[in-house]
Amino acid sequence: MSEAIVAKRYADALFQLAEEKNAVDQLEQQFYILQEVFENNKELLPFLKHPRVNNEKKKQLIRETFKDFSSDVVNTLSLLVDRHREELIPSVISHFIELVHDVKGIAEASVYSVRELSEVEKEQLSQVFAKKLGKTELKITNIVDPSILGGVRLKIGNTIYDGTISGKLERIERNIVSAK
Repeated sequence: MSEAIVAKRYADALFQLAEEKNAVDQLEQQFYILQEVFENNKELLPFLKHPRVNNEKKKQLIRETFKDFSSDVVNTLSLLVDRHREELIPSVISHFIELVHDVKGIAEASVYSVRELSEVEKEQLSQVFAKKLGKTELKITNIVDPSILGGVRLKIGNTIYDGTISGKLERIERNIVSAK
């Protein structure tokens, strides 16, 4: 079974548990923190995956590091350690956050622009595209890319909305080449 499917099953189980306990918002915040911890501490996952480190030491690190977290989150991480599935932790985190976003009607978008967008511009983009996608909110991550010359490019899931000058120039070039 693929790792993505297994990670999704762990996330699904934890999400169902959170819904039963009315703790989805609490766990969502904890999963954002977990995501940040694993992204910012590149040594953590290799430590948890290391075969020479005793499972009890790994679980002790999890319990101590995340002592203020829900027991369900800590127990899930410990279970992944017990089953030697530590490499799934980042995927479980991502899948859980996706599940929360689906339920809340939130989509994530990467917005490429020549300069950093203001909060007002981000909010305007969020409102327009959230409405277009039938979502309640669009969480925007702004990526500065000077190569686009002007305008913005949005990547939402597998869909790209290209409103950049460089994109328009490329389309014009393709039309000219195909017209020959």
